[in-house]
Amino acid sequence: MGTRILEIPYPDDLPASLGETPEEFENLVRFLVAGKLYELGRISSGRAAELAGLGRVEFLEKLGERQISVFNYSFDELEWEILAAQESAEIGQTV
Repeated sequence: MGTRILEIPYPDDLPASLGETPEEFENLVRFLVAGKLYELGRISSGRAAELAGLGRVEFLEKLGERQISVFNYSFDELEWEILAAQESAEIGQTV
């Protein structure tokens, strides 16, 4: 599989205004793009980690540090999980 390069212009002073070096800023932007694509369910965590230039576990840890959910549930899946947990809790209370 080939690789393409995406160039994103930004003002020279932007990284410094955020307290970062240009390299740190570019890595942050790369991570945030990967994180958002993962959060939207567009790519897997493995593919997102690859895009961010990180290992999968490190990528997932950094998502949590940035308050980006590591769980990609649709509303229906989340509702099913909640119902299953409630039923499990009810069964545990009756025993």
